[in-house]
Amino acid sequence: MTATKTVFLASLLLCPGRALAQPGEPPDREPAAVLELGGAAAWNVKGGSSFGPNAAVEFTPIENWLEIEAGVTPLFRKHSTEWDTDLLFKKPWTLSKKVEFMFGVGPEWAHTRQFGIATNSLAGECVLDFMFWPSAKHRFGWYLEPGYDYSFGRGHEQSLGIAAGLLIAIP
Repeated sequence: MTATKTVFLASLLLCPGRALAQPGEPPDREPAAVLELGGAAAWNVKGGSSFGPNAAVEFTPIENWLEIEAGVTPLFRKHSTEWDTDLLFKKPWTLSKKVEFMFGVGPEWAHTRQFGIATNSLAGECVLDFMFWPSAKHRFGWYLEPGYDYSFGRGHEQSLGIAAGLLIAIP
């Protein structure tokens, strides 16, 4: 019995790729990262709205516990441009094979140019991230991400925002 176990373990070590793989089916793997491309809108609590494109990349360092997203959003309105750069730490929940939900918080740096005057400020951001995948393989999908920002700079601006767009899995 010991010789049989030894031969079996040796064959697994010498041929690990073929010993556990099922022929004809590629293994289901989580993508290395997910690219988010879309549009965003923000509404300042004191008044005023702005719109612009949104781009982010997200990866999973701890499966089912932590996803990290880094993104940039230039927002435009009359006489004003704001570049928001954020780093979000998200807790994911898989609702089904095609729907994921995440709650995220993190810091945000905002560079604003208004009437020719540039300012920088640090803010905190909180988001709800809904990801929808048409197929269970998670190659392409779409997202909807409502959020709230609180600036630690002068005036302590607060804004509500929403981003939506396309998800592209990077293998």
